[in-house]
Amino acid sequence: MTRRTVPGALLALSLLLPLSACGDDDPAASSGSSEISTDLGTAPKVPASDGKVPTELVIDDVVVGDGEEAVGGSTVEVKYVGAFYETGKEFDSSWSRGEDETLPVQLGSGMVIDGFDQGITGMKEGGRRSVTIPSELGYGPQGQGPIPGDATLVFVIDLVDVS
Repeated sequence: MTRRTVPGALLALSLLLPLSACGDDDPAASSGSSEISTDLGTAPKVPASDGKVPTELVIDDVVVGDGEEAVGGSTVEVKYVGAFYETGKEFDSSWSRGEDETLPVQLGSGMVIDGFDQGITGMKEGGRRSVTIPSELGYGPQGQGPIPGDATLVFVIDLVDVS
């Protein structure tokens, strides 16, 4: 290397080093799923997110179950916490109605919003999963109850039983 190229190489290196510290290659770290408790005996808390709002369903397994798998047509019993993506503010929770309270859902029957149904499919009993649901798979532009139109939602779902 000549004397002239050393300063140029140092300049390029000094510009690249700060950029290499900006990113995080771990998708779970940016989704907040690594902040969700793995203790299935306690209600999970949904962290707020300042990340880009997803336009597709995002599924992150917090705890992978080892029981029966939930498939279309199965009837499942779940515990859940629902919160808003940006703030983590809870809007509904089976846990708030009692530690043993579950929600029965027949997968594929239209009993729940599409994103919730799709988020359960493929889970195994004993699992906990974070499901981020874009508005199109949630309540859409009209919203419902405490959920405003075009809201992106996060549910943390515990799969208790599959039948």
